[in-house]
Parts: sequence; structure tokens; C-alpha cells
Amino acid sequence: MVQSQGNENLMAAASYLLGFLTGIIFLLIEKQSKFVRFHAMQSTILFGGIFIANIALGFIPFLGWLVGLLLTFTGFILWIVCMWKAFQGELYKVPYVGGMAEKQLAKMAK
Repeated sequence: MVQSQGNENLMAAASYLLGFLTGIIFLLIEKQSKFVRFHAMQSTILFGGIFIANIALGFIPFLGWLVGLLLTFTGFILWIVCMWKAFQGELYKVPYVGGMAEKQLAKMAK
């Protein structure tokens, strides 16, 4: 499937739209664009991790809820930044998560 650069940027940004859900969808449907696949994997790891952490924190009264609220706010800011950077065509790596995404994609390519 041949895509224009603008379409790739839009697809990469859309991989963050619904967090890890759209990340997984774009990992499954996009097979050629390394740019889109990177952003989809980063979205899956980042927002999947936030989702799981928030569930775990929900079991800790008060302090867990406060940390979960802070994590949710941080996730919202990262969501906006990642979507914007992807739409601009930038291969933006969230610290630690970006490296994990690259390693996971390399494993999947073998």
C-alpha cells in the first residue's frame, strides 16, 4: 500500500487517538510504514501501561487515587504531545517507552 507522507503522519497520530486500542489496531493493519508502526507500538506500551497502573492504583485508598489522578493528567499531556509530534512527522520517543517500542518492533520483524 503506497501512502503519501501526510497520510502516514495522520495514521501515526491516529494511533494515539484511543490510547492503546488504536495502537493495537494500527499495529495489526499497517505492515509497511515503520513510522506508523513505531507510533502505534509506543501508543500501545505507553497507554497500556498507564491503564494497568491506574487499575492497580485504584486499589490503594487515597494516596493511590491521588497518584492515579496525577498519572492520568500526565497521560493526557503525553497524549496531546505524541499526537501532535506524529502529525508533524516527527519520530518522537517518549523517554524509556520509545526505546521499548523500538526493541519490541525489532523482535516482531524477526
